[in-house]
Amino acid sequence: MKKICFYFQVHQPYRLRTYRFFDIGKKHDYFDDYANRKILIKVAEKCYLPTNQLLLELIQKHQGKFKVCFSITGTLLDQIESYYPEVLKSFQRLAATGCVEFLAETYSHSLSALRPEKEFESQVALHTKKIKELFGYEPTIFRDTELIYSDLIGERVFKMGYKGMLTEGAKHVLGWKSPNYLYYNTLEPKLKLLLKNFRLSDDIAFRFSQKSWGDWPLTTEKFVSWLNLIGPQDEIVNLFMDYETFGEHQWAETGIFDFMRALPDRIFSNSNFEFVTPSQAVEQLQPVAGMSTPFPISWADEERDLTAWLGNDLQDDAFAALYSLKPMIDQCKDPQILKDWLYLQTSDHFYYMCTKFFSDGDVHMYFNHYSSPYEAYINYMNVLADFKVRLEKAVGEQALRAETKPKKKSVAKKKAAAKPKKKAAAKKPAAKPK
Repeated sequence: MKKICFYFQVHQPYRLRTYRFFDIGKKHDYFDDYANRKILIKVAEKCYLPTNQLLLELIQKHQGKFKVCFSITGTLLDQIESYYPEVLKSFQRLAATGCVEFLAETYSHSLSALRPEKEFESQVALHTKKIKELFGYEPTIFRDTELIYSDLIGERVFKMGYKGMLTEGAKHVLGWKSPNYLYYNTLEPKLKLLLKNFRLSDDIAFRFSQKSWGDWPLTTEKFVSWLNLIGPQDEIVNLFMDYETFGEHQWAETGIFDFMRALPDRIFSNSNFEFVTPSQAVEQLQPVAGMSTPFPISWADEERDLTAWLGNDLQDDAFAALYSLKPMIDQCKDPQILKDWLYLQTSDHFYYMCTKFFSDGDVHMYFNHYSSPYEAYINYMNVLADFKVRLEKAVGEQALRAETKPKKKSVAKKKAAAKPKKKAAAKKPAAKPK
């Protein structure tokens, strides 16, 4: 049977509050707690809670034949724990079914994979630890931020012990080849690659409620008929999308929940497809070829490259300024500074600085709470200026404490010092000659 892999990205950033130049050195609360809480609660009630309940019902109805996978960022998990614990419980109920897989990724949805430092590996380890603590599950498949991938990134992921990775089925990389197969990393052939079928994924994620689209409205009959048109040799269709597609990007009034509720029935009764998780896919399928990707790709925008986050002067300057602090971060032990460091790396901060106003401009403006990319840049750099001052002070104080701290004597030296010295034996007088 052919296979379908449903994957959902679940992420919310810690958005920055308005931070002015005159706040530098005076205020260290960078994140807008009110806005973050309000947005999290809104998205949870429109998307996370109802969609989790729907997926749970589908899993129970189809007795384990319906399966999905999630990558949930550490920043979202932290917000859920703080603002809406019931959402976490609903994800844990899904995890308990055994039909849901959780993927590893960077803790703060960062761009650290693009840097040579070990920050990338550190964040992945931190995220994996969090997933294991909350869901009792240790991920074996990896998904980098926004499906960013290259040969070198894949090599690093394999060395961390992951057996598979998700990325975009980008046309400029695949050429004539189909995304509906399993591929492998050209540097580490044991790392298997699952590629997004962007046309079918975007039909649900972006075009579902678009009345100007020639195929609107999208019905389960129509969607399954497209699945059945896929070539007889193709093996897997990977449907990758933001979880907020359900209820947030596509409101309940569009019929998106009804579509999802009816889709598994339609697939089981009118096609030769079954649902699998990513780990099942890499175990059951054999890769057909390597996918050479010397330059990073992503699932964003028409270009499928990194220009949503890096490339203009604002983004590149902010990115360089952030990671110039890494040597000091490696010396820092202050838990609050290290937590802020994680949240300041979130890719959304650089996304807000994007100056693309052409084919994908509307998308960037929709997700952007700043009035302009320049405002986003100035606000971020003000925060970073204060963060640098705090970091320098913390590292300096640590160094000073280390210098002034009396050195401890070793245990052996302490014992030697405490042991009473033996008196030298009295010398016997020399014998007198007779």
